[in-house]
Amino acid sequence: MTDSAQPATPPTYLPLQRWLIACIVAVFLAVVVGGITRLTESGLSITEWKPVSGVLPPMTAVEWDAAFEAFQRIPQAETTHKGITLAGFKLIYWWEWFHRILARSVGLVFAIPFVVLLARGGIPERLHARLTVLPLLTLGQGALGWYMVQSGLAERSSVSAYRLTAHLALALAILVIALWTLADLRPVASDARPSARWRWATGLVVALLFVTLLSGGFVAGLRAGRIYNTFPLMGETFVPLGYGQLTPWWRDAFENPAAAQFHHRVLAIGTAVLVLLLALRARAGVLGAEAARALHMMGAVVLAQVALGIATLLLAVPIALGVAHQFTGVLALSVGVIALYRVLEAPESASR
Repeated sequence: MTDSAQPATPPTYLPLQRWLIACIVAVFLAVVVGGITRLTESGLSITEWKPVSGVLPPMTAVEWDAAFEAFQRIPQAETTHKGITLAGFKLIYWWEWFHRILARSVGLVFAIPFVVLLARGGIPERLHARLTVLPLLTLGQGALGWYMVQSGLAERSSVSAYRLTAHLALALAILVIALWTLADLRPVASDARPSARWRWATGLVVALLFVTLLSGGFVAGLRAGRIYNTFPLMGETFVPLGYGQLTPWWRDAFENPAAAQFHHRVLAIGTAVLVLLLALRARAGVLGAEAARALHMMGAVVLAQVALGIATLLLAVPIALGVAHQFTGVLALSVGVIALYRVLEAPESASR
């Protein structure tokens, strides 16, 4: 680079980029810890939401007894955790407590640097509205998390699959905004001119990845991964025997565990095929080097995701594989978002 050349990213944007990277890492951590909390059935162990005083766990035997008694009054204590001892309760309590502390920390990661950067003029004016949304959505995510927990404290022994999936969807939306903005701050010169077909195709697979992840939220919320633990068939048939039992049809799609798993399988395999076809056809000269590289990486991650999904299913959702499956799904979406930005950013080709 000559003395007269300008850096690709103005130095004043570096703190903003570092903050966005920290936000992205924080979301990944929250997704992983949230997955472990769900798989260990720890999420309902704390039956109150105290945003400030709840930072402190029980400190005395009397406080532990009170927390244990409160837990024993909810339906899950008589189903999933029937017969649990105080020692066992402490294990799930500590995991949920850590989950909530991490969630508060994620909120601080989003809020404090944003206020500082905004006060110092470190955020371009064109990004003010978009980045103001991030800490607000993170605050909403905390409230939505408690709304989700509430659904399992009275009449149910688990949280609502609708609310769990909404919680996941909001986390993914926050992640997408942070990733898109980070890409926006790092312009890459490219002579590639993707056609409209490439733009639509890349957008389609990223949208399908998002929908597939949400369908996995319903599988998780309905504990549907612990039934039909065979592949490629579900039991002895392609379409499970329990499919279509609930009416109207939309209830079956979102409340029937067999239907939820079937839809997730179809979406996952169909999306994986499209992603791999796109990755195999991606060329730097057509899309630009970074977009092609991101699509190739997305293909590799999706292959790993499919393998992990099948293994997780066949082994009836062990914790380690379940968390790895969720992590790679979010990673595939993240790489896809970067690829989509690069494809849309490039000038359009007149060819079709």
